[in-house]
Amino acid sequence: MAKIDMALIQKLRDITGLGMMDCKKALEESNGDVEKAVELLRKKGAAVASKRADKNTAEGLVHAYIHPGARVGVMIEINCETDFVANSEPVKKFAADICMHIAAMKPLYLAPEDVDTTFIEKEKSIFAEQLKASGKPEKVIASILEGKVNKLYDEVCLLRQKFVKDDKMNVQDLLNNLMAKTGERIQIKRFARYEIGVY
Repeated sequence: MAKIDMALIQKLRDITGLGMMDCKKALEESNGDVEKAVELLRKKGAAVASKRADKNTAEGLVHAYIHPGARVGVMIEINCETDFVANSEPVKKFAADICMHIAAMKPLYLAPEDVDTTFIEKEKSIFAEQLKASGKPEKVIASILEGKVNKLYDEVCLLRQKFVKDDKMNVQDLLNNLMAKTGERIQIKRFARYEIGVY
């Protein structure tokens, strides 16, 4: 097994925010390949998330962020299993990062299952009209429509959006990394974004 360089471990820590030992192990498993190590750590985060999916998240915190200029504000509720984790630095940093992300990226919903069906049906009919007008055959329209709706979810759902500070991962990936780091189930329960003059 190749000796893993300290600078490489630090680079992986900067990307994932995970601990030194987790990063070292992932780099050893991937023979020093940072991209493969990131993928391994993401899978670990997803595994922790699914393993703890039935755990009760009765603790947590509410974080507020006011964007410079005081024209945009965000509040978020994050739930986890223990108050110890709720008050930990990684969770506080995550809450602050996600508030800034919401201020910048303006998500409308948390996840696809929260999207208003009227909104989706309206968007679908607009997409369908555009596709018909461009002369696409009916059987092709259905599959293109599915792709367009998926892309729409990526734009309007917080968990599906590319993270504003690192577009190689989405907000769900970031949340999975946090769960891998803390070993607890953590949820974004809800959020609200306020902007002067926008309702």
